Amino acid sequence: MAPVVRGLEAEYEGKVDFQLFDVEKDSRGNSLMAQYGAQYVPTFVFLNSDGSKADMIVGEIDQTRLREVLDALK
Repeated sequence: MAPVVRGLEAEYEGKVDFQLFDVEKDSRGNSLMAQYGAQYVPTFVFLNSDGSKADMIVGEIDQTRLREVLDALK
C-alpha cells in the first residue's frame, strides 16, 4: 500500500500529513491501532485538521478511492 500512498504525497503536499507505520516493527503503530480500534492491516485512519477521526478504511484501496477520501476531509 505504500506505493499508493507515496504516489499521492506530492499532490497533497502542504495539505495532508501522510504517516505510514509498520505495526510489526513500530510500537507506535500498535499503539495507534489500539487507539483507533483497528484490527487488520492495512487500515487507513483519516483525521480532520482538528484531530477528530473523519473516516477509517480497512483493506487495500486504490489511488482513486484514496484521493476521494482525502478530498472530503475538512
